[in-house]
Amino acid sequence: MSLQAYKAAATRAENPREMEYRLFGQVTRALMHAATVDASDIATRIDALDWNRRLWSALATDCASPDNGMDQALRARIISISLFVGRHSSAVMRGEEDFEPLIDINRTIMQGLAGPGAPAQAA
Repeated sequence: MSLQAYKAAATRAENPREMEYRLFGQVTRALMHAATVDASDIATRIDALDWNRRLWSALATDCASPDNGMDQALRARIISISLFVGRHSSAVMRGEEDFEPLIDINRTIMQGLAGPGAPAQAA
């Protein structure tokens, strides 16, 4: 079975919550890696920050939609987190902040997506 066929089969077998968890895991691993590279490796750092920012921007856009069925207070919190992620990412790019708050936020979201009683998994 080719890698593309495997990915397609895995995607069909996942529910939306599992897909979100997997995506957060991939993005969080990229942030964790970027946090360990030399500050001169700007491409790695910016790629991870941009991927994370795009993920949160997509979530905020979805939460801003009047068709979104989630609780309005939860949607507002997600939008607020997205705004923080954007500001903090810019500060990380300028060398004023580090990656840890972004990694922590994503891990917290992953714990929520895993559901109650699920074992904590490392990104």
